[in-house]
Amino acid sequence: MADPKGFMTTPRQDWPRRPVEERVRDWDEVYVPGALLPIISKQADRCMDCGIPFCHDACPLGNLIPEWNDLVSRDDWRQAADRLHATNNFPEFTGKLCPAPCEAGCVLAINQPAVTIKNVEAAVADRAWELGFTPPRPPDRLSGRTVAVIGSGPTGLAAAQQLTRAGHTVAVYEKDDRLGGLMRYGIPEFKMEKHHLERRIEQMRAEGTKFRTSTVVGRDVGAAELRSRYDAVVIATGATAWRELEVPGRELAGVQQAMEYLPLANRVREGDLAVSPMSAAGKHVVIVGGGDTGADCLGTAVRERAASVTQLDIYAQPGGERDEDAEPWPTYPKIYRLSAAHEEARELETAPAADADARLFAASTLRFTGDGDGHVRSLHLVAVDAARRPVAGTGRTIPADLVLLALGFSGPDRGDGLVEQLGLGMEPRGTVARDAGFGTNVPGVFAAGDAARGQSLIVWAIAEGRAVAAAVDRYLTGSSRLPAPIGPYDRPMTV
Repeated sequence: MADPKGFMTTPRQDWPRRPVEERVRDWDEVYVPGALLPIISKQADRCMDCGIPFCHDACPLGNLIPEWNDLVSRDDWRQAADRLHATNNFPEFTGKLCPAPCEAGCVLAINQPAVTIKNVEAAVADRAWELGFTPPRPPDRLSGRTVAVIGSGPTGLAAAQQLTRAGHTVAVYEKDDRLGGLMRYGIPEFKMEKHHLERRIEQMRAEGTKFRTSTVVGRDVGAAELRSRYDAVVIATGATAWRELEVPGRELAGVQQAMEYLPLANRVREGDLAVSPMSAAGKHVVIVGGGDTGADCLGTAVRERAASVTQLDIYAQPGGERDEDAEPWPTYPKIYRLSAAHEEARELETAPAADADARLFAASTLRFTGDGDGHVRSLHLVAVDAARRPVAGTGRTIPADLVLLALGFSGPDRGDGLVEQLGLGMEPRGTVARDAGFGTNVPGVFAAGDAARGQSLIVWAIAEGRAVAAAVDRYLTGSSRLPAPIGPYDRPMTV
């Protein structure tokens, strides 16, 4: 540690966000450009280089956090980039999109604000690109083995990059017209600009990974045929089967799934559409679901100039501090957080007060009602107690011209025929069944990421992609120098 007293003398300072009134008028990332680098070395100095780094354990990737914190505090960006990439293929993705369970596990967080680990990671990733520390790393020689990866989200990309670097010939099949999965069409531009994704894909192309877009495996190419053409197949299709809300009025026009709404807004940013056909402009928008997808809808609706936006969360509003009895350190606590999107919702002209929160907590949807043309106009809700039981006398109605269902996902979409054509075993919860080595019931077919794990974090997606790559490498060659998985529900080891 460069400064043994840094955690005592330097207060936590986060990457500042741009003024709300500025950022709601564009789609650029919410943070002040260039404001992170001047503060990050001192922030890295707050790391205590603990004897037992719980931040390392709290990270599914096993990131070597104290090591690169120390290197950043000394302005050794090359070594910091090397240590960061030793465990994470795409640190710029996690540095912008991960909720940072590592910070919840920071020892300093026991009685002080945690080290800004996520910000340090983002700074190292950006500097690595700026200084040329991320060149393509093609293999020295090819193994002669071939692998098909189905899905180009973070799991599929991480698996493909690891397997390509191990010397295998890898082709990634993506159903959409562009690569990236939910990072492309689910994550709004203001959370991560797509040039971060594009440069990683170009790096992978230069390393030898092949990509096949607009190809639905099971429909455009038979799953069994694909299996016969490759020595191994990795299923990394994600969990895209969205959960439904079975209440009266669900059939009304204007009640949409979040993942019907968000991709259209992203396609506007890609230049495919002039205006989204589901634009929230001038509408009273209600988002059902209190998670990150709901917040992404919120920020998008604000930028589309909605008349009002309300987000319903069935859970009670959490407190501002960790509940030491229910969620003791170093677990990730459920506390009240105000995301960038929630800050921005206050800027709507209909906001009742400067400190208003767009969320209604402990709120459950009863039904939707519409007008004579079959379009939704109102949402009827009721307050619920801790057991999610309706509280008598709390029913109310709010205007709703556009309702977005952000209730999460249950597993991979079954509409393409992939599961049936391969004869894959499935878990009762709707995910692909696999063993401790990521293998399915079909020899040579492996499953990783949300498709097998269930809906999870981007950091888990990348970890699973790296781990399944090691399993496939071992299957093809008998051994592997890639990071080896302990099991599908454990963290991968690092080398």
